[in-house]
Amino acid sequence: MQLIGMLDSPYVRRVAITLNLLKIPFEHRSISVFSTFDQFKQINPLVKAPTLVCDDGTVLMDSNLVIDYLEAAAGKSLWPTALKDRQHALRVVGLALAACEKSVQIVYEHNLRPAEKQHAPWMARVHSQLVAAYAELEAELVRVPLSANAEGMSQAGVTAAVAWQFSQMLLPPLVGDLISEAAHPALTAFSAQAETLAAFKAAPPV
Repeated sequence: MQLIGMLDSPYVRRVAITLNLLKIPFEHRSISVFSTFDQFKQINPLVKAPTLVCDDGTVLMDSNLVIDYLEAAAGKSLWPTALKDRQHALRVVGLALAACEKSVQIVYEHNLRPAEKQHAPWMARVHSQLVAAYAELEAELVRVPLSANAEGMSQAGVTAAVAWQFSQMLLPPLVGDLISEAAHPALTAFSAQAETLAAFKAAPPV
């Protein structure tokens, strides 16, 4: 089984950490959708990260779908079974993935689009969505704390921690203190603790 994509992508990284937590052996191939586009295209013509090459050669993509397959293959799930707990986990994952999406949009807008072609009203909207996503995520972690130990780490925990680390790694030079650690103490503390786990350390973001 091969995981294709760079670990500076939160989507690739959440899959890698999930693989580690599920104890599924895999080979990580650090291939970029940008600098090694043609090499990636040979594996997946859509050039979409993460890409999972299954043992039988089948190519899967989209982190949510890949994780669903991995949990089925492992016979183990990082999702809670009780309906109320699952509802909360789904909300946390949805918020974290929304934050990832808005973070990626900001990075692409600054790094790929010429400054004279950047649309200020659009960027203001994306900024407001990013702030809202993390404000809601912080509130959820305060209301229902997530486990930050290896035995209790859930898919909600993986995704929340990876999203926060990604945003804090890339956004401050672009947006300043728009989503400061001081304004998100629960999320900051949870992510810092999660990053000490072996499953996270084995999939460093840089």
